[in-house]
Amino acid sequence: MNRLHLPKIAAHKLFAHCIALILLSGFALFGYADETTDIQQLQTRWADIKYHTPEAEQEKAFVALVTQAEQLRKANSSAPYLIWEAIIRSTYAGAKGGLGALDEVKQAKKLLEQAIKLNPAAMNGSAYTSLGSLYYQVPGWPIGFGDDKKAKEMLLKGLSYNPDGIDSNYFYGDYLLAQKNYQQAIAAFEKALKAAPRPGRKSADAGRRLEIEAAMIKAKKHL
Repeated sequence: MNRLHLPKIAAHKLFAHCIALILLSGFALFGYADETTDIQQLQTRWADIKYHTPEAEQEKAFVALVTQAEQLRKANSSAPYLIWEAIIRSTYAGAKGGLGALDEVKQAKKLLEQAIKLNPAAMNGSAYTSLGSLYYQVPGWPIGFGDDKKAKEMLLKGLSYNPDGIDSNYFYGDYLLAQKNYQQAIAAFEKALKAAPRPGRKSADAGRRLEIEAAMIKAKKHL
């Protein structure tokens, strides 16, 4: 069998080639670090707007953050970018309100479905929890895609990935509250309040706990 003849590589070229491979490996590692930094920045800014910005100013602030999240997602197609753009869009929709918000939640739904296809376990199954929250909060047909049955399915899937999480338990409890299952809702809220603090999410955790406590008071009034 004839041997495949390749041109000889000069020593200095071989050295340069090795350096290039090392640099490429470094860029891959830096890319991971960049993703972590990007997501942390989106999380921090989201919490700042949601919990510390006057309601009258939130819509405008979220417009800028949606743009930033979209640009990052287009440059980086991994699941965390998809999930966080979806979270920001859905929160922006809440601040915006009205029928005009439906376009935002529909885009959020598509992003979350894409994230699930890419990596269902990303961010402890957050795509399932976020998608479930959309299904029970968005109006049903013919206005929107709301579906209580799908909401429960997605929320339970999210809990299977993150059974002790503050968000996974809060949103399941909020769903149960909407379904008038008050005792079960309170149990979910109590579990959410016991969740361990999330590194780098102090502001978000504090804001979420206030929401949980308010929801629990609401549920207890019906007992």
